[in-house]
Amino acid sequence: MTKNDMVLKIARDMNMHQTDIKRIVQMTLDGITEVLATKGRLELRNFGVFEVKTRKPRKARNPRTGAEVMVPERKSVTFKGGKFMEDRVNGLVGPVKYDAADPEPAPENA
Repeated sequence: MTKNDMVLKIARDMNMHQTDIKRIVQMTLDGITEVLATKGRLELRNFGVFEVKTRKPRKARNPRTGAEVMVPERKSVTFKGGKFMEDRVNGLVGPVKYDAADPEPAPENA
């Protein structure tokens, strides 16, 4: 699924304009990126944790020439899914049911 596919599905499910949903999705992703760039960690309950980790510098080899090269220290983003997400992916929890009156979605078999 692409970001555009997600926008189309949300727009259809919420009966809203795609441009509005696209802007909301992009603002959410930009917000996640900004928090990671400044704070280094973002926890979204029932979803998971994004964290910036620093990789140590290391020696590597150029596959074409076999020459050793130094790879400098760099930062990478990791993600660890939350328990609810892992249970849903493993089929232990049913699909999420949304209720317009309740902002917190709940699994159908809860």
